[in-house]
Amino acid sequence: MESTRTLKDRVFLVIKGLAMGAANKVPGVSGGVVAFVAGFYEEFIYSLQRVNKTAFRLLFNGRFKSFYRYVNGKFLGLLFFGMVVSYFSVSKILDYFIQHYQLYVWSLFFGMILGSIYYINKDFQSWNRSTLIALICGIIVGVGISFLDPAKENDNLFFVFFCGIISVSGMTLPGFSGSFILILMGNYVLLLVDSVNALFDTIYNILNWDFSFIDDARRLRMLKVLATFTLGSVFGLVTFSHILNYILKHYKYITLATIIGFIIGSLGVVWPWKETIYKTLGDGTFVLDSSGGKIIKNYERFIPELNTETYIAVAYIILGILIVLALEWYGQRTRRVKI
Repeated sequence: MESTRTLKDRVFLVIKGLAMGAANKVPGVSGGVVAFVAGFYEEFIYSLQRVNKTAFRLLFNGRFKSFYRYVNGKFLGLLFFGMVVSYFSVSKILDYFIQHYQLYVWSLFFGMILGSIYYINKDFQSWNRSTLIALICGIIVGVGISFLDPAKENDNLFFVFFCGIISVSGMTLPGFSGSFILILMGNYVLLLVDSVNALFDTIYNILNWDFSFIDDARRLRMLKVLATFTLGSVFGLVTFSHILNYILKHYKYITLATIIGFIIGSLGVVWPWKETIYKTLGDGTFVLDSSGGKIIKNYERFIPELNTETYIAVAYIILGILIVLALEWYGQRTRRVKI
């Protein structure tokens, strides 16, 4: 699997990792959709579920090359490298655009999700009573999640570990936004903003031979929170992949129908024309989000007026659809070349 990858394939795999990382950080958008549309979702799940007893046995016995090949290491390594780079770069740029050009960013994502629904549904020929029920259940869950209120921030390490498990759902379940779930759990800012900033500041300090952060209790707490969150994410990623691999193998079409439902339901979260309603916490304060605003309670959605801004937003929706179609074309072309 790995030996057939050309340099071009590897570069594109890193780019896909960048896209997954950026999508995972945006509330309402799922990195799993990127994997699904770009044509590497099943390989992603398959590679993750190879992290099992056999893999650990190879690792602990010092058979590193065998371990690397067994878990499809080149594929996972390049993909996760792109995600990490995205976490500290592309996602920051995305935060800026969401803050200053919110309507157009949401329009682009709305179009991409519409394109994703078309992509997944076009070759799905197994509609029956069971898959239709699964579709409806997926839609109900997706829409229902978008109307829930967020909880208060909680830095208890057991809860943070659980947040890590839940947050990776967006990578393994297309249409299920892990970052939006973190907002509902009250820890989006803590885990995706404050703790990451603490790590960035710490790396900067170390590079400048400044170790004063060792006496900063809050910084150390944030680093501990980030480490716990990361462990939870890794645990959740491997666990979900094993479960999904089993489900896809035994209930493939019901699972795909549910995923389509999730994605359709997520359209409510990324509907471009909405006003943000803010939540006041019990002590009268507000929680900041990544753009410096207040954490959302929910959205008040509305139908836009026909004006220049609306026409530009519609153009971005069309662009989003075209991006997905381009990814589909590239995925099909890549598969034909490998065959």
